[in-house]
Order: sequence, then structure tokens, then C-alpha cells
Amino acid sequence: MEYSVLIIDDEKELADSTAEYFDMFDLKTCCAYTAAEALDFFRENTTKLILLDINLGDSSGFSLCKTLRETIDVPILFISARSSDDDMVVALNIGGDDYITKPYSLNVLFAKVKAVLKRYEKSTPSEGKALSFGDIGIDLDAGIVTKKGSEIELTAMEYKLLAYLVENKNKVVPKQDIFDKVWDDSFVTDGTLNVHVRHLREKLEDDPNEPTFIKTARGRGYIFKAE
Repeated sequence: MEYSVLIIDDEKELADSTAEYFDMFDLKTCCAYTAAEALDFFRENTTKLILLDINLGDSSGFSLCKTLRETIDVPILFISARSSDDDMVVALNIGGDDYITKPYSLNVLFAKVKAVLKRYEKSTPSEGKALSFGDIGIDLDAGIVTKKGSEIELTAMEYKLLAYLVENKNKVVPKQDIFDKVWDDSFVTDGTLNVHVRHLREKLEDDPNEPTFIKTARGRGYIFKAE
């Protein structure tokens, strides 16, 4: 069975009330209260988005995220009462798409989830465009990125960010434009964007600390340099 949202949270009352709220607005939602239940869910079901708590009774949300990312590429939004920057960075580094702190407002969380689902539904590649920049190849038709002939694994959001920068190559793209056009979400933070840019540099650049392609326009945004 396919669901719109899977909530993985050991706070049963909060998870159930969130699921009930989402269901009221036609987002078919299921809850799992442990990591084991979440893994069982995927044996017979699919979901378009995951809300994942860090603290689970039988495991860590971080550990579960790593396991899920081995086979699942849907957006994972971490939800947690822990609000430190370190937790957010870890969450994004291991495959999370965003980080939401508790307590959250149900209507704000719903708006964020809807925005993410809409973003991923619109993230199909443009047609008929195959580009190359040095040893980097980008096939916008197939949604494939290669380096020296070998395919690079990008998350859906990393790919969409790269495609947008490439479409605006050699121009400074303000951060706000990236939030509006790539994330389509007013709740995204600079930290989320910075982590995604760093991931792209680590995967594309020979020296991520001295990038050739994705450069920072300090105080303004980012620019994809293409000869």
C-alpha cells in the first residue's frame, strides 16, 4: 500500500495526532513507533515522505536513516526536541532533507510537508539537455550526473539544486532565489542550503575546499562557473 507520509516517532500520542491531522487534509499517513516497526512497514508498503524522530525507543533515528538510505530515496525530514546545530548537521549529512524542531505547529508542519511533496513531484528532469563541464557530465534528460565517466549518486534535492545552478551558470544566484525555486519553501534555513552545497562540492570537485565549479559569492549567493 502507498502512503503519502510515514511518521516514525516513539511519542505515540503526538504521532497519532499528527497523522490524524494530515489525514483530515487527504494526506494518507501511517505511524511507526519503533525502528523495527518502520522496517516492517517497508516490507509491504511505500511512502512518499518520512518524518523521523531522532530519539526512538529501540534505536536512534540517525541509525535508522542510514539504514533506510541504503534502499530508499524519498525525502526524510527529521523531527526532534533537540535543537543544536550539531544535530542538524549530522541529520543532513547522513541523508536527511530537513530538520524540524519540536514542539511544532501542526499547520506549519503540514505546510512544510506539502511543500516538500510538491517539490519532489516537480523535480523530474528537463528534456533534451546533455551538458559537460570539464570532467563533469550532466544529462538533464535522464537525470544523470557523471564525473570522469562514472555516475555520481545524488539525492533528489542535490540534483535539483545542481540543475538550477547549471541552468543559471556564470550568474550569481541569490540564496533567496534558491529557496524559492529549488526548495519552494520559506522555512528552509541557510544551514540546510550550505550543507547541500558542501555535499555537491564533495561529490563533484577535485578539491571541495577550492571549488572549480560551485563558487560562493560572499554575501550574495552561489555561482556555477562554466567555461
